[in-house]
Amino acid sequence: QVQLKESGGGSVQAGGSLRLSCAASGDTYSSNCMGWFRQAPGKEREGVAAIYTGNSSPFYADSVKGRFTISLDATENTVYLEMNNLKPEDTAMYSCAVSQPYFPTRCGTGSEHFAYWGQGTQVTVSS
Repeated sequence: QVQLKESGGGSVQAGGSLRLSCAASGDTYSSNCMGWFRQAPGKEREGVAAIYTGNSSPFYADSVKGRFTISLDATENTVYLEMNNLKPEDTAMYSCAVSQPYFPTRCGTGSEHFAYWGQGTQVTVSS
């Protein structure tokens, strides 16, 4: 089974930064896509960033390009999301996700690329 554990959320003022971490355990080494999603109250889940594990190619939603950076530590099976210049509209529950192990798939920020999601970590940005 796959387990995903997020950490690093918190409360910051607009313009601040946070770094989220997601430690993956279980049979995830053969998953070729890892990513981050967020969901604000009353809104649909949004794919924020993804990374292809084969060559660490990143993918970003337009809303976070230039502010967020996704990275992968393959040796630790951990994916990070560095968030800079945070805005109040970034407030949401952030969850990491991983694609189905042993199932080659394209990578991107769409939820169709992913099979497992973590419980999430809350990010709150005040103005």
